[in-house]
Amino acid sequence: MADPTPNLQEVHDFLFTLAIRAGTMITSANPALSPVDTKKNSSDLVTETDKAVEDMVSSSLKSKFPSYSFLGEETSTSGHLTSAPTFIVDPIDGTTNFVHAHPYISISMAFAYECRPLVGIVYNPFTQHLYHAIHGKGAFLTAPSIPTSHPPLPSHGESNVEPVVSAYTRTRLPLKSPAPPLQGLKQALVAIEWGNERSGNNWETKTKTFSSLAGDDSTGGSMVHSLRSLGSAALNCCAVARGDLDAYWEGGCWAWDVGAGWVIVEEAGGKVVGGNEGEWKPNVDGRRYLVVRGAEGGQEEMIHEFWGALRGKLEYEQ
Repeated sequence: MADPTPNLQEVHDFLFTLAIRAGTMITSANPALSPVDTKKNSSDLVTETDKAVEDMVSSSLKSKFPSYSFLGEETSTSGHLTSAPTFIVDPIDGTTNFVHAHPYISISMAFAYECRPLVGIVYNPFTQHLYHAIHGKGAFLTAPSIPTSHPPLPSHGESNVEPVVSAYTRTRLPLKSPAPPLQGLKQALVAIEWGNERSGNNWETKTKTFSSLAGDDSTGGSMVHSLRSLGSAALNCCAVARGDLDAYWEGGCWAWDVGAGWVIVEEAGGKVVGGNEGEWKPNVDGRRYLVVRGAEGGQEEMIHEFWGALRGKLEYEQ
């Protein structure tokens, strides 16, 4: 029988160490030499590195926590989350970026109990930024603290440059405290993703909504400052938690894409609601989300304004 009272600190600390191990595997891999397969279509990719990282993480978790369930992107057959204590893992969130050697990728690991994410770890091994949170204990960024802005210059034309050695610091999120108020969509920087469905109702809803968000008053648009499509749902959530992004709207991703980021956002004072209007209490595996950063004011107003900018309804099978 599963432990009814999981030790969240123990889970967090173990996931933290696994993230570092996984990061070494990812940065040691050569994307050009890692065989690439397609799943659903040519924009839905998987590599041998994805599979190897998930195998390492799942076997390690099963050895340490044998009674807990596991939901991983490369091994799940349904994507459904149950009420059992469950690890939710995306070995490489941003596989397309990885294939193209674009360093905006992460390993995303969450722990959920009774269908609620309680621990989140998101690690970008290329920047060495590790985001982590435990329910009720805040969200943090552990990252290198670079003491100089550039390495020392070589002397006398020599090419041997001494490396800068950096310590790691842990910073509570959001990075600005108190978080500035949200001032509506016209003052917002918003993340969106295209996804791998490139036709049908959801595609039409997305593209029309993107146009609605970006367009000016003459088209009935919201005229946001700009839209960003960066390729990793987990890191998008972390950018909202940091305060770099004001909002992130997504449809079509899965629990392993957002589970860890969900905890980090909420512990940083942000809010996760549904991607469709009126969905105030979304499921972690609901596949449509609106993530809004923490703020001293304007959070609910931003959510209502964002829902008002939607052009259609997201409908994804769960």
